[in-house]
Amino acid sequence: MSAVPNTSAPTPVVAMVGGGQLARMTHQAAIALGQSLRVLAVSPADPAAQVSPDVVIGSHTDLDALRRAAAGANALTFDHEHVPTDLLHILVGEGVAVLPPPEALVHAQDKLVMRQRLAEIGVPVPRFTAVRTVDDVDAFAALVGGAVVVKTVRGGYDGRGVVLARDLAHTREVVAGYLAEGVPVLLEERVSMRRELAALVARSPFGQGAAWPVVETVQRDGICVTVLAPAPGLSEELAAQAEELGLRIADELGVVGVLAVELFETSEGLLIVNELAMRPHNSGHWTMNGAVTSQFEQHLRAVLDYPLGDTRPLAPVTVMANVLGAAEPPSMSMDERVHHLFGRIPDAHVHLYGKQERPGRKIGHVNVLGDSPEVVRERAERAARWLSHAEWSDGWDGHAVGDSE
Repeated sequence: MSAVPNTSAPTPVVAMVGGGQLARMTHQAAIALGQSLRVLAVSPADPAAQVSPDVVIGSHTDLDALRRAAAGANALTFDHEHVPTDLLHILVGEGVAVLPPPEALVHAQDKLVMRQRLAEIGVPVPRFTAVRTVDDVDAFAALVGGAVVVKTVRGGYDGRGVVLARDLAHTREVVAGYLAEGVPVLLEERVSMRRELAALVARSPFGQGAAWPVVETVQRDGICVTVLAPAPGLSEELAAQAEELGLRIADELGVVGVLAVELFETSEGLLIVNELAMRPHNSGHWTMNGAVTSQFEQHLRAVLDYPLGDTRPLAPVTVMANVLGAAEPPSMSMDERVHHLFGRIPDAHVHLYGKQERPGRKIGHVNVLGDSPEVVRERAERAARWLSHAEWSDGWDGHAVGDSE
C-alpha cells in the first residue's frame, strides 16, 4: 500500500537576529504555535542558542551571516535593534521580509531621528537639540532654563549612553568627552516626572493593532527592576491616551511586530515619549503569565501576519520583578534557590535566561499575579531578591518554618 503524501504546509520559519533572552522566550512561544524560530547568535552559549535547534552563528553586522539566517524564512525580525539598516535594505532588495522594516527600525536605533520624526507628527517629546560643538550646550541650557540630559544618538540601553548632567560645567565636560571620541550626542531637557510608564502595542503588516494595559516601570541605576501591570492609580483617561499614542506611533512609523513606547508621566499629569523599542521588551514580560496573549506570541503573530491575539489581563494585578545578578553570587545553586522559592511562594512564575551570574546582569524574572498592587509587588520583589541573593528580604528562615505563604 502506497504512503499517503503529506500535503500539509511547511512549518513557518521566523529568523530572529540576536540570541539573547528575548529570542529565547520567543522560541518558547514559537514551539506552542508549531513554528520554528531560527536564531542568529554570536555564540552557542547565548540564551536562545542553548535551546533552539536552528542556530546560525555569526554577527549582526555581517551581511553573509544575515543572509544565512534569513534563507528560506518567512520573516526576519529582531532580538535587538543594532543591525545596520544599510544591510537590512540589501536584504529587502533580495526579497527578505524584514519586520519591522528598516524604515521603521531606524527610529529605535537613532534617538535624534526618532525625536525629529515624533515631533513632526505631533507626539509629545522633551525639548531637544543635536550637538555639534560644546558651545551648543550653553545655548540649549539657556533655552530650557534647567538641568539637561546628555544622550548618545545611537546605542545604549539599561541606562548606558545616558548622563544626567549635574550642572552646566558637567554637561560641557560630558559632551566634550563624547565629541572627542567621535560619538554623536543630543541634549534633552530633564523632565519633572511623577513616574515612568510603558505602552506596549503590536501591529500587523495590514495595520491591525492591539494594545496591552499601560504599565508602570520602576528603574534603579538605569535598569528596569519592577513592572506593575496595570499602572496603579493611572486614570482611565491617561491610560487611554497612552494606548492610543502607542498605536498611533506604530501606525505612523510603519512598525510591524511589538512596539514598546517608554513614557514619562510628568508632575503635571502629562505624557511625554522617552524611548521606543521595536521588539519584545522588558516592560512586557508580565504578559507571559498575566495576559491572554504574551508579547512573544503576539510578535510572532504580527510578523507572520496572523490575526493578533487578545491582550486582556488574566488578573487584577501582575507584577514582574527582574532577577539581577548579585555583587557576589550565592554559593547556593540556582536550582536549589528555585526549589526553596517554590516552597514559600508556590504561585511565583519563574523565567530564567541561562546566563552566567554577574553583578547587575538580568538573569531572569519572576511574575506574580493577585489582587493588591502592594501585596503582589512585595511578593514578586521578595521572590526576585531570593533568586538573586539567596536571602529573604524579610529575614524568613525556611528551615525554621516550613509553611508557604
